[in-house]
Amino acid sequence: MPEPVGTEPGGTAAGPGRVLVAVYAVFALAAGARAAVQVATRFSEAPVAYLLSALAAVVYVVATVGLARGGRGGRRTAVVACSVELAGVLVVGTLSLLDPAAFPDETVWSAFGRGYGFVPLVLPVLGLLWLRHQSEVAAEQEAAGTAPEDGPGRA
Repeated sequence: MPEPVGTEPGGTAAGPGRVLVAVYAVFALAAGARAAVQVATRFSEAPVAYLLSALAAVVYVVATVGLARGGRGGRRTAVVACSVELAGVLVVGTLSLLDPAAFPDETVWSAFGRGYGFVPLVLPVLGLLWLRHQSEVAAEQEAAGTAPEDGPGRA
């Protein structure tokens, strides 16, 4: 019988992995709710900013799913999402400080995530570090011949 998602040793079912998945899920919800309200009520005021917040929400959802899924495919998905997130935070953060007029209202990534306590800047770095660790664990298990069958919830 297959194990439940995230039950492998060192996976997302416990410890830092579980916390990371939870934080990404909270940010997906927060960014998505914020973007939905902004797009529905004030889209004409700052369409670029509001669409960037919606994009951030999508990226957070993809990262959450990849991290929670685990396995080689989940890690790849999460690495792409975390990389896009980090690039977005750096680009939007820089542009929002250099040309504030281009962003009449804040996005999740404005000023490097200042409105969210800079968590949007730190989160993808932590996510990428965790994913690198998980890849190393999986490689060690594979080399030792103890790697579980790769699939959902695997290292």
